[in-house]
Order: sequence, then structure tokens, then C-alpha cells
Amino acid sequence: MAQVQYYGTGRRKKSIARVRLVPGDGTILINQRPLEEYFGKKTLEMIVKQPLVVTETGNRFNVIAKVEGGGTTGQAGAVRMGIARALLKADESLRPALKREGFLTRDPRMKERKKYGLKKARKASQFSKR
Repeated sequence: MAQVQYYGTGRRKKSIARVRLVPGDGTILINQRPLEEYFGKKTLEMIVKQPLVVTETGNRFNVIAKVEGGGTTGQAGAVRMGIARALLKADESLRPALKREGFLTRDPRMKERKKYGLKKARKASQFSKR
């Protein structure tokens, strides 16, 4: 018999996370490594666990995530959104709690593009009148 799985995709900045929820004891694997080993920072671990803590489903599901692109903060945000979307597929009654915390809303902030004549997006060379 096939095991029940719930999928969710999360994006933030340049990061894309494909998350799979499987009934289990609450272990979190990111790119085939434990959460603590992959991120290292407690704040990023906390960000990833937020949807599970809010909905009190931390020990009901194992989380298996594949993340690519971007930096660590963007990846943590992407995994958080993926978990929230997968939880929604598992149980639709969790929507109000996840929506209230803002886990279902895509963060639109992106890196601003570099403009010609400038060194970075807004950094210009020092101005001198003479």
C-alpha cells in the first residue's frame, strides 16, 4: 500500500524549496541532511519549524525538503512556505492559523537590479563639486 504524502512548494528571493510531508515522528531533513546540520543557526531552524509549532503538528509529520538557489535566509523562508502549503493539503482546517501568521503569503521582495553608471543598485561613486 502506498504511503500518504503531501507536497508543497515554497519560494523566497532566489530560493526554491520542494517539501514533502510524510506521517512520522517529526524529523526534518533538508537536502538529505538534518535541519541542525544544514542551517547551523538557531534562528533559521526556528523559522523552518514555525508552521509546525503554530499548528501543533510537529510530531505528526516527517519533513523532507530539497532546496536550491539563494542564501541560507532565503532557503529557510522557502522551506517554511513549502511546509505551510503541504500542511494545508494535509488538513484544510489549518488555513486560518497559517494565514494569520503570514506563512501562506509569498514575500515579494527581491534583489534590486544594478543600474548603469552606478557600482551597485544604488551605490554611486563619491560626488565632488570640483
